Amino acid sequence: MTDTTIKTAAMLAIGDELLSGRTKDKNIGHLAEVLTLSGIDLKEVRIVGDEEDEIVAALNALRTRYTYVFTSGGIGPTHDDITADAVSKAFGVPCLHDGEAMRLLGEMYARRNMEFTEARQRMARMPEGSRHIPNPVSVAPGFVIGNVHVMAGVPQVFQAMLDSVVATLPAGARVLSRSIPCPFGEGDIGTLLGAVQKAHPQTSIGSYPHFDGKRFSTELVVRARDGVALEAAAQAIVAMVETLAAERESARTRDLGTGELA
Repeated sequence: MTDTTIKTAAMLAIGDELLSGRTKDKNIGHLAEVLTLSGIDLKEVRIVGDEEDEIVAALNALRTRYTYVFTSGGIGPTHDDITADAVSKAFGVPCLHDGEAMRLLGEMYARRNMEFTEARQRMARMPEGSRHIPNPVSVAPGFVIGNVHVMAGVPQVFQAMLDSVVATLPAGARVLSRSIPCPFGEGDIGTLLGAVQKAHPQTSIGSYPHFDGKRFSTELVVRARDGVALEAAAQAIVAMVETLAAERESARTRDLGTGELA
């Protein structure tokens, strides 16, 4: 069932390796695509290093502002995997070894004839009162507390966890879009396009420039949740482009005529 209330989201990507460039993030784009298809607006993305106070501050800022927060990274077995501790601190609850997570991991390592070491047990720690996010790839669960969904940073695992999470969220009203080609550059249409946007406040109009090596053009994309509003803005843009093209052609013809008379 679709919920007509507009749902918003933010992402908090955690890890020194993201800020150093050692790891190239692949999760932000995937989350954006999945949320768009679910009718949830991803409004903000932050990247923070492995510093507990910075994670806590960012998380508290985001979770009070948006409907959902999704985090990636920092729930592994090493000393710098501090996301569970930081989330616990943000919510003011203890970070504990979850009984069901300990069982799942213990059984998995037993099947592999591997020792369930203290470091590996760290992956079973989560804030008191959390709910599991299943991990069909490597067993160690993510967790949900409040409106915060905490997931792994490894893209394959993040994507699998996200599939489980999104299935539990009410679908929001889908954003509709229409793309309109424009043979002019942004400098030519900027003022006119601004006027169209002002006249159609229920829509969001984006412009994406392109250069083919000879001339500039622009792809204009209109987005809206209301189909009537979308079509009205699209027609206004089409009219704008056609009018500008006619004016340019008229000016070109006039210049040619002037040249012939000279």
